[in-house]
Amino acid sequence: MLTALLAVPFALALVGFLFSAWQTQSIERRYDNIGELIDIGGMRMNSVFVPAGEEADLPPIVFIHGASGNLRDPMHAFLPALEGRADLLFLDRPGHGYSDPGGPENARPDGQARAIARLMEARGMARAIIVGHSFGGAIAASFALEHPEKTAGLLFLAPATHPWPGGVDWYYNLAKMPVVGWLFSHIVAMPAGLTRIESGTRSVFEPNPRPQDYVDATAPALVLRPTTFRNNAIDVANLLAYVRRVQPRYREIRTPTVIVTGDSDGVVYEEIHSRGLARDIAGSELVWIRNLGHKPDYVVTDLAVEAIEKIAGRDRDLQESARRAEARLAKQNTK
Repeated sequence: MLTALLAVPFALALVGFLFSAWQTQSIERRYDNIGELIDIGGMRMNSVFVPAGEEADLPPIVFIHGASGNLRDPMHAFLPALEGRADLLFLDRPGHGYSDPGGPENARPDGQARAIARLMEARGMARAIIVGHSFGGAIAASFALEHPEKTAGLLFLAPATHPWPGGVDWYYNLAKMPVVGWLFSHIVAMPAGLTRIESGTRSVFEPNPRPQDYVDATAPALVLRPTTFRNNAIDVANLLAYVRRVQPRYREIRTPTVIVTGDSDGVVYEEIHSRGLARDIAGSELVWIRNLGHKPDYVVTDLAVEAIEKIAGRDRDLQESARRAEARLAKQNTK
């Protein structure tokens, strides 16, 4: 009787494990690697480099995606608007997309910033404007602290950079655990996550509409692969302790900086992170947009491009652009 009872959970676990392995292969066939893996010393990082055209008018730009993401996310948002205007580098952060995780130092934003700096060197990029969305904002800030000579400016989009009350969702801490986390990531995460791709991506955009092609174009399912899921969970679970330690150093940042955020962000506390950056980084500009959620990279791409132009030295009235964006979003909400 006891053997039969034990056989049931074992069988369910085996089914979950095999299902996850099968779906991992299926996801990788559907969303194969569109980048190039480059050895940066001890690990390979995956990236897409789009060279500037003959009429380029902007410095090189590096895009850092957020939690659960990959290089397709910022690439789908910004490539149409910026192709030809600058050298563009879209990358999979260590342990995400198709990049190797590297060593334990890459479980922190400063380690990932160092990996990105080595990737820039391998790509022949001496200096760049660093664009960080959400979790990528913590890496962008760390990059400016650790590599000021490589930082031509910073654009934060709905960043996660400061200590916040509470913590993170329970499954991040569970997936981080040595044995239980491995089992959870290989048995539960894939079947549970597949049921939430649609609703989860829509909730990230709320209250703004998610583009219809977003899931197919940006491959969020890649994060459900067991190893990637666990890497992502470790990143997120480590973030709060990291920003508690590093946030006091943000006052050392001395580079042109713009922070674009919305007052309706359901993912991060904009009052804490974005206002905190505006307070901590001297000379930075905060662009606050009513009725904007967590995805300014998609919802106000035009304004984000203007912010890049301003960081590069152009005369741009971002506050006026924010007012135009608010008017546009208000019209969307009345439909």
